[in-house]
Amino acid sequence: MAAVPKGLLIDGTWVDAEREGAFEVLDPSTGLPLASVADATPSDGRRALEAAVAAQQSFALTSPRERADILMRAFEMMHERIEDLALLMTLEMGKPLADARGEVAYAAEFFRHFASEALRINGGYQTAPAGGARFLITKQPVGPCLLITPWNFPMAMGTRKIGPAIAAGCTSVIKPAPQTPLSMLALGAILLEAGLPAGVVNIVTCLQANDVMEPLIRSGLARKLSFTGSTQVGKTLLEQCAQRVLRTSMELGGNAPFIVFDDADLDEAVSGAMAAKMRNMGEACTAANRMYVHESVIEEFGRRLAEQMGSLSMGRGTDDGVAVGPLIDAPAQQKVSELVADAVALGADVLTGGEPAPGPGYFYPPTVLSGVSRRARLMTEEIFGPVAPLIPFTTEDEVVTAANDTPYGLVAYVYTNDLRRALRVGERLESGMVGLNQGVVSNPAAPFGGVKESGLGREGGAIGIDEFLEVKYIGLAMR
Repeated sequence: MAAVPKGLLIDGTWVDAEREGAFEVLDPSTGLPLASVADATPSDGRRALEAAVAAQQSFALTSPRERADILMRAFEMMHERIEDLALLMTLEMGKPLADARGEVAYAAEFFRHFASEALRINGGYQTAPAGGARFLITKQPVGPCLLITPWNFPMAMGTRKIGPAIAAGCTSVIKPAPQTPLSMLALGAILLEAGLPAGVVNIVTCLQANDVMEPLIRSGLARKLSFTGSTQVGKTLLEQCAQRVLRTSMELGGNAPFIVFDDADLDEAVSGAMAAKMRNMGEACTAANRMYVHESVIEEFGRRLAEQMGSLSMGRGTDDGVAVGPLIDAPAQQKVSELVADAVALGADVLTGGEPAPGPGYFYPPTVLSGVSRRARLMTEEIFGPVAPLIPFTTEDEVVTAANDTPYGLVAYVYTNDLRRALRVGERLESGMVGLNQGVVSNPAAPFGGVKESGLGREGGAIGIDEFLEVKYIGLAMR
């Protein structure tokens, strides 16, 4: 595997942090150190943002084709190096190699998608209703951006933000999660090699995110913040952004309902549940968190789901045949254990799994719970682990009300063979995305985002680039 930079990327150059020392990246399958990377100071962050500001004007003047060509070269290089990038991701994040390869391909697709969108930035021309003037509508880059990415999809969450920023002509400072900085550092090296000008993308790794990022938000130099992470942190960032009226995109927490009606194809529903629950070991904001199954089919559905989840092999992601890797760290493993214990204490039955695996590493087996009380913590808290709680329901109104009884609204899943019901329920569900008879909704060509406390704005799709563009109106007098 090619060497990965361990420093900060500032103004096109890999540099050490201002202070001596670094922080360790751990292998979640062993709990042992994997690498050490630079731990940025607030002044390092300031230097990175100043580099982005300095590069903004010239980069905004580059042609759409030039920006698209850079993104396409990066797309091709990611596919050429997919094995190295996948191994790196598996080592620092834990997901099995097959899943890591899938994420690298998915991440690269954002570059290809936004390479095309760079060529389609449009405007308008209109005669004033009263005559005598013309309206010119143009779109321009919003300016230097701050991008904050999570650990669970360490490369895809980066390209989903960097891709539209570059396509729109924006420079950026990106801060990856401290658990998984290596994938972002490798991506930064690829962008430089693809011809990205110095200062357009700057990467700052650090342990104390607030110490480094809050001064940048409050500086007045940045014009946009895009964040993927918890709702609690997102609310804090929104308060900070309000002081400078920064544009914001927020992809926050989820509590996705997975609804199986009595007329659903159970083979398809179980397959969809496996995809919606077990992608990334359940460590996904789109993971099915609450599985509502019609009372007439819940016993059979639970049996089939437990059989499939219980048959998955668990181990280090680099080992052959492994389908379930470790959770990201000890606190994540502890939280999942506590949520399951709470549900069992309130009367839930364990159909498979249910106990954390002994060390080393932070493993938790795929778990299915039936008879889950609606008072259980995992009904209101994001599980972020391989645990599927099953809850029976009787009527459509009942399940829609239960599904919407949450402050979150990122995604929902519905399985039914009744087209009218599918559309009716899909429209009634309070979520930004709905999967009808499918367990995976994420696609670079589709708008990704939520409602309520699951976020603001959309990433991906034809509108994803608009988050990085400002609309300007120019009035031209004709007489």
